[in-house]
Amino acid sequence: MIGIGVFAAAAGLLLSGCASTGTIGSAAGSSATSGSTGGTASAPDTASTSASAPDSGSGSAPDTASAPDTASTSAPAASGGSQSWASEPPMTIDPAKPYTMTLHTNQGDIVISLNAAKAPHTVNSFNFLAGQKFFDGSRCHRLTTQGIYVLQCGDPTGTGTGGPGYQFQDENLAGATYPTGTVAMANAGPNTNGSQFFIVYKDSPLPPSYTPFGTITSGLDVVTKIAAGGEDDSIGAGDGRPKIDVVLNSVTVTAGGAGTQA
Repeated sequence: MIGIGVFAAAAGLLLSGCASTGTIGSAAGSSATSGSTGGTASAPDTASTSASAPDSGSGSAPDTASAPDTASTSAPAASGGSQSWASEPPMTIDPAKPYTMTLHTNQGDIVISLNAAKAPHTVNSFNFLAGQKFFDGSRCHRLTTQGIYVLQCGDPTGTGTGGPGYQFQDENLAGATYPTGTVAMANAGPNTNGSQFFIVYKDSPLPPSYTPFGTITSGLDVVTKIAAGGEDDSIGAGDGRPKIDVVLNSVTVTAGGAGTQA
């Protein structure tokens, strides 16, 4: 898995993840590293499997308060196959417009209002990847039920180490907080965003290290139902794969609000 970075210093959490995916951080002073199985939840990171903040591969989560408008589906030069690209896609969204992303899951739809004004690169990337059907059929691979309270998705490999091949910059971190309903990027450190993201289903004490780019407007009950089902502790206590299988059947991004195609 990939690491994300450092959680709040006061919490002593370290996020870990994969190169192009994203992880959250580990809690209680433990560092979430790839394949680690720490007992406390770590931040979302894209490679780590220790329980910390949402990590796109990390399975740890801080036990203590310690993520197609189809503007364009043209991709930069692909490397290693149709689902891997060598560079971030060109900017095709209009940061001045509102965008909505809908996760059509086997458990119900989750509708997210995207903040293109403050996270244009992030929203543009999701617009591109959704248009490429990159997420279709992928599973949400991590759930933390202690400390950071997140559901992590966006890795087509389902391992917490996958990503689109490219990385892009952090955004919207100044004063960032992660209340219930926040959707943010898992990462492997500064400016290592890929495709993995996490959904906060209960106020989370994560540090401002994960680009917040959206807020759930409908479907939070779907996420809380999944969280209530628990996880398998495969990464650590309170951190592992959700017991309720969560499949992203498809992901769409629309401009101008839900249901309006760009």
